[in-house]
Amino acid sequence: MKGKILIFLTTVVPTTILSNMRLLLLSLCFLLSFSGRSTQLLIPMDDSQTDHLKAYGIAFYCLERNVTVEWLLNYRGGSFLVPHLKTLEEELIIRNVRYEVLAEGQVNQIRTQISNPEVNMEIVQLEKAPKIAVYTPPNKQPWDDAVTLVLEYAEIPYDKIYDSAIVMGLLPKYDWLHLHHEDFTGQYGKFYANARYQAWYQDQVAVAEKNAKMLGFNKVSELKLAVAQNLKNFVIGGGFLFTMCSGTDSFDIGLAAQGVDICASVFDGDPADPRAQEKLNFNQTFAFQDFHLIQDPMVYEYSDIDASDMRIKGQITQKMDQFTLFDFSAKWDVVPTMLTQCHVDVVNGFMGQTTDFRKELIKSNVLILGENKAANTARYIHGEMGQGTWTFYGGHDPEDYQHYVGDPFTDLSLHPNSPGYRLILNNILFPAAKKKKRKT
Repeated sequence: MKGKILIFLTTVVPTTILSNMRLLLLSLCFLLSFSGRSTQLLIPMDDSQTDHLKAYGIAFYCLERNVTVEWLLNYRGGSFLVPHLKTLEEELIIRNVRYEVLAEGQVNQIRTQISNPEVNMEIVQLEKAPKIAVYTPPNKQPWDDAVTLVLEYAEIPYDKIYDSAIVMGLLPKYDWLHLHHEDFTGQYGKFYANARYQAWYQDQVAVAEKNAKMLGFNKVSELKLAVAQNLKNFVIGGGFLFTMCSGTDSFDIGLAAQGVDICASVFDGDPADPRAQEKLNFNQTFAFQDFHLIQDPMVYEYSDIDASDMRIKGQITQKMDQFTLFDFSAKWDVVPTMLTQCHVDVVNGFMGQTTDFRKELIKSNVLILGENKAANTARYIHGEMGQGTWTFYGGHDPEDYQHYVGDPFTDLSLHPNSPGYRLILNNILFPAAKKKKRKT
């Protein structure tokens, strides 16, 4: 009987109809084979995650391959939702990043939960990998700087650039730029008192002076000002700038002091302008105003912006040295919410040449992302300039409370869940974000 029906169909039904029927049956079989199967992978970023830092690397890995990543702000610590691709799942396993396989119904439940206007969550699409550069001397190692260290660990690609590339106008090639722990005032980090007889310091001075002359500048301070002005224009034009430690306050000081000699003779061969303080132009700075210079070359400090002295004097102990992340509205304040995504609300502090910032010297239009309540200081700040944004993060190494020159580098495989390092990686990802349109 079945055979007769088949013969009847093949002899009576036209070939075109049969072909369409076969396609329909094949499509139906395909859909049935996937019914009940998972469609997406959730990379949780709460305490269940095995390696938070490499999870950011996975997100970047997707973006490089034109795979859209959904960042679930405030959902389980700022989790990532990605397509269920075999190659991606293999990469997650190789990098030891925990993930969960979700069926379509589970994904829809998460979307419904996040879309609730009463819930402080949001979905942001990450669509294009930002082109990343790190402003760093050619002879520096990745472990000299927390950002390059975590980029290497998370397997996120970046270019190294320095003064010549910036002066020659190569910054527009990049979307996001980090400033290595640089001194933009021309005072060589103010290491003079303790390191002037050490070979590494003398080499640093010689290389900087040679570099300045090669690029047509009489002084290192003049070169650094030119670099700082180019960096400012980079942000105004739509770039994303991130810096830590002395790359924060020395950058603003350099901008405020343009046209003013603030360097003692031990740094540039002639005395500083005795009226340097009153000639500072705070309209040129990103974050700080009304600060006072510390021009004594024997003092390891640029100005009163930094509050490291509170640790040195014992006013803030290591146990007290913590900073609290602010809680922003995910649906309205999307950028600060992205920048503060973490699996903890309170992060252990860490010192640096510039540890944190005195609040009374921060401009009113600057957004404080994290504060040390005991010290009444800001640790993590953010702002806009022109079409771009900038973020300053105090301290040297989030997993080394008091890092000294020559200390061994931090092995991030021992700190894969570091909250302090997560904040750095938030900054690297957010330029890729496009806020998801809500249904009306």
